[in-house]
Amino acid sequence: MRAFASDNYSGIHPEILKAIETANQEHVGSYGNDPYTEEATKKFKQHFGEDVEVFFVYNGTGANVLGLSAMTKSFNSIIAPELAHINVDESTAPEKFLGCKIIGVPAPNGKLTPAAVEERIIRVQDQHHPQAKVISISQSTEYGTVYSIEEIKALSSLAKKYKMYLHMDGSRIANAAVSLGSDFKSFTRDAGVDVLSFGGTKNGMMIGEAVVFFNTSLAADFSYQRKQGMQLHSKMRFISTQFNTLLSNDLWKRNATHSNNMAKLLATKLGAISSIRITQPVDANGVFAILPQAIIEKVQEAIFFYVWNEKTNECRFMCSYNTTEEDVNTLVEAIKKQSA
Repeated sequence: MRAFASDNYSGIHPEILKAIETANQEHVGSYGNDPYTEEATKKFKQHFGEDVEVFFVYNGTGANVLGLSAMTKSFNSIIAPELAHINVDESTAPEKFLGCKIIGVPAPNGKLTPAAVEERIIRVQDQHHPQAKVISISQSTEYGTVYSIEEIKALSSLAKKYKMYLHMDGSRIANAAVSLGSDFKSFTRDAGVDVLSFGGTKNGMMIGEAVVFFNTSLAADFSYQRKQGMQLHSKMRFISTQFNTLLSNDLWKRNATHSNNMAKLLATKLGAISSIRITQPVDANGVFAILPQAIIEKVQEAIFFYVWNEKTNECRFMCSYNTTEEDVNTLVEAIKKQSA
């Protein structure tokens, strides 16, 4: 039985596993000086534009922290949703390596609004106060919701008004693209994002994320920052070949479409149970629902998932590229059984 705790629980997609095996057959250059990295970089440029800068790293925390390090100095602050990954799920890595203050903004549906952000941009040029420099958003959000292109453009306009940057944590960017029915470029570069963390692990890869610079002036020293941040992989081909495969033949889209569809199916079935309330729009591959407290642990014993908010009994159910309808039905039946 597959769990619904996280899309990180899923294994490696077979096509990506085969690509890793293929890349393992020969000797090639290290630290990115190899044909696999060259090809993967070309794939990113096809999706985002020829003049972007792309750097491969190990994980999402590394991508976020290093991407933000290119935009900030230690006296700056970063404005993000209260439940942003950089604020609540990366321990104190951002604070430790950036020296910046993260200002969490309440966002009931996971999304920042320009009005809420502008309230936090205060005491500009006051040497006694941290200077706001970055607006950071997640796409899709920690609540599984997805920003529209217009919403991102509005935040970008606000950032430019105050000479700030817009950062996007795209750990589930493929799910967002499928939800919007758009290509990656339309809601990142074209919408005014400066730096993107492009996620692969949650969409079928074994390991690896990418930092994509649309504002390429920020990338001038990034190769040194990546090395200093311990995110430069010596055998980079094993990250690059995964991205090359993910971005070929619409594998990213196939995987994300399936996980999104499974989430919608799960939400429909859970919503039909009178004792359960779906709390968020199901835009991507996550379902958030309030369950009766008495049944949560009993259901978790059979099929694991996380309690998102212990005070309200709101639970999170994440679907993956290999979640099946049978998995969904088994979970729903377990909940029905315990609810009876």
